[in-house]
Amino acid sequence: MAEAGNTLPPIIVHRPTMRVVDGMHRLRAARLRGEDKIAVRFFDGDERDAFVLAVKLNVAHGLPLSAADRAAAARRIIRSHPDWSDRAIAAVAGLSDKTIKEIRTAAGGEAMKAVVRVGRDGRRRPVDSALGRVTASEWIEKRPNASSREIARLAGISPATVRDVRNRLDRGEGPLSASQQRARTKSSEPRAAGRRKGEPLREESSTEDFSKALDRLMKDPSLKRTEKGRALLRSLSFHSFLQKHQAQLAEVIPQHQARMVSELARTCASVWLRLAEEAEEIALRMQET
Repeated sequence: MAEAGNTLPPIIVHRPTMRVVDGMHRLRAARLRGEDKIAVRFFDGDERDAFVLAVKLNVAHGLPLSAADRAAAARRIIRSHPDWSDRAIAAVAGLSDKTIKEIRTAAGGEAMKAVVRVGRDGRRRPVDSALGRVTASEWIEKRPNASSREIARLAGISPATVRDVRNRLDRGEGPLSASQQRARTKSSEPRAAGRRKGEPLREESSTEDFSKALDRLMKDPSLKRTEKGRALLRSLSFHSFLQKHQAQLAEVIPQHQARMVSELARTCASVWLRLAEEAEEIALRMQET
């Protein structure tokens, strides 16, 4: 940039803090040229939104961010904007909405509490559409003369959905269709291993229990016969090593790399979480048959 001699595009600066949101390389290039001025576009939002803008711009045209960097950015955005939809955060962080869902699930707490989330188009939608319909029916009973738009705002659903709920209630039906009711009932049923999808995985009871379970898997011919099966066994065996030596491994982490190790470990954890969910789905389908 410094040697090209071209006019540098404006950098973006967060006006309240005067921090560079986008354009550190352009700023460095201007300094190398000996210039004491550079074009600036100011951003007046708060620091949370400044970070979101920085991530979005870097993903769009900056130096490629690693998967760990993008996952770390997504976690921070989930904490600062828990009411944003998975797709909205995915669009900013350059990840899939499925990955964002996994990161949000692993974060738990406040990240999972919002019942209504803001989508990429700025519209608010309920996380559970069935819950939105039920909420709308409750408001209709409380305020029978309220407009569909007002009920929609209170329930976090569209006015068209409110009209459908109102029509169903007028016919003496419930707010949910038969298929929606079945889906809601099924989602509330206990899942395999006593855990519902999306809840944090429970920790292993002990290293000994894990080793015994791993030994049983090691003897399973269906896993030993295929390359992918053997790869799964090797991965689980390495986790056994990590479990036994976690404290010693933590002691060797250098301070200047601690954050990076943390992000990489969290990325690995999200992969294992996804694998655990898929394994539970297989186990659940087996129980149903």
